[in-house]
Amino acid sequence: MDKLSTVILKPGEADRVAGGHPWIYQGSILRLTQPVEDGGLVQIKDHRQRLLGVGFYNSKSKIQVRVLARDRVEVDDAFFAGRIQAAVAWRQKYLPGATSFRVVNAEGDFLSGLIVDKYEEVLVIQTSSLGMDRHKAAITRVLENIFQPRAILERNDMSSRSFEGLPEVQGILAGSLGEGQPPVAGGGPEGGTDAASRRSWIRINDLEFFVNLTAGHKTGFYLDQQVNYRRVAELAKGARVLDCFCFQGGFSLHAARAGAVSIHALDQSQEALDTARQNAEANHLSGGCTFEAANVFDWLKAHTTTRPNEKLIPKFDLVILDPPSFTRNRSSIPEAMRGYKEIHLRAFKLVRPGGTVATFCCSHHVDAGMFQEVILEAAFDARRVLRRVAAYQPSPDHPVVPAIPESEYLKGFAFEVLA
Repeated sequence: MDKLSTVILKPGEADRVAGGHPWIYQGSILRLTQPVEDGGLVQIKDHRQRLLGVGFYNSKSKIQVRVLARDRVEVDDAFFAGRIQAAVAWRQKYLPGATSFRVVNAEGDFLSGLIVDKYEEVLVIQTSSLGMDRHKAAITRVLENIFQPRAILERNDMSSRSFEGLPEVQGILAGSLGEGQPPVAGGGPEGGTDAASRRSWIRINDLEFFVNLTAGHKTGFYLDQQVNYRRVAELAKGARVLDCFCFQGGFSLHAARAGAVSIHALDQSQEALDTARQNAEANHLSGGCTFEAANVFDWLKAHTTTRPNEKLIPKFDLVILDPPSFTRNRSSIPEAMRGYKEIHLRAFKLVRPGGTVATFCCSHHVDAGMFQEVILEAAFDARRVLRRVAAYQPSPDHPVVPAIPESEYLKGFAFEVLA
C-alpha cells in the first residue's frame, strides 16, 4: 500500500470513531499530514498517533472523512467483494427467501456512502460520497460477479450529492433493460420490463408490486418496510382499515390479503395512487380497496371536525400512518412534532374502541422516545387511553448499528385504543 496521508484528530474526538461511528467532521480534525486529493484514501489517527482506521477524504463535504475500516486495507475489488458478500450473508440469515431487498445499506454495512438495492434481477446503486463514487466501476464489477444481474442502474439523482461536489446523474451501468429480456420473478400481469420507463414487477412477501426504477421515492420502493407490512397486516383481519400516506399500497395490499373487510387508502400523489390501484388489480385484491387522492392532513381534519352538539362516530378498526419524513434537520424538529401530533390526534378520533393505530416515523432526528411521547400527548388531547401492542423497526436488510444513531431512522408502534 502506498504511503497514505494521515488525518490527525483533536484531543477528545477519537472516542466516537473508536466506538464505531464512521463520520468525521471538519471540526474534529487537528491537521492533515500531507495534501490529499478529494475522494482519496487517508488513514486516521488520534492526537497520540494511534491508528483508528482508513477512510475516504473530501475537503468539500461537512463529513470530511468517512471511515471504511479499522485497519490499513487496500480499497479494491477484493475489499468490496468481501464487504458485499458479508452483507448478502446477513440478508440470507435474517431475511431468508426475499428476492427484492437492500443489499448494502451504507453505514449499516460499513460502506458509508453506498446503497445497493436488488429488485429481482435488477440492481440499483446510489453513491452519496465522492470517495465511493470514484469506485463505481469496481463496485459494478463486484456486483456483476456476485449476482449476474440483468442490469445495474445508477440512481444518483439525489440533491444531497451537491454537498459532496457531485452532480446528479442516472443511467445504466451494466446490462440492459431492453425488450425481450426474461421477466422478473413473479412476472406481473404482463411480465418483463418496459424499456421506455424502466418499469418492473417485484415480489414482496408473495405479493407483486409495480416499480419504476428510474423515478419516484428512494430507488423505486420502500424496501425498509418489508417485514412491517406483514406485521401490521396481522392486525387487519376483519377490520375496516384507513391507510394514510399509502404510496404504492404496501400496507393496503397486505391488509387486504390478511382479510380486512375494507381498505380506504389516501395519498396526495395521483401517480402513486394509480400505481397502488394497479398493484391491487394485479394481485386480485382491488375488490376491497378504494384509493383517494387527498392531502392527508386536510382529509383527517375534515373527517374529524364536528358541528356543535354533534358526536363523532369512529369508523375504522385500524388506522395506518406512514408519512414521509417531516424533518430534514434538527431546526425543523418542533414543526415536525406538531405535524406528528396533529395526525395522531385525528387518527385516534377515527378509531373505534378496541381498534388499533399503527404508526411510523422515518426521521433519525426524532428518536423512538420522542415519537412515542408526542403520540401519548395526542392521545391525551383526544381523550383516548392506549395500550402498546407492538414496536417496529426497519427490515433486517436495513441493519441498525447502535453506535450509529442515523442507522435507526425508522421506528414505529401499534397502539390499541382502549377507550
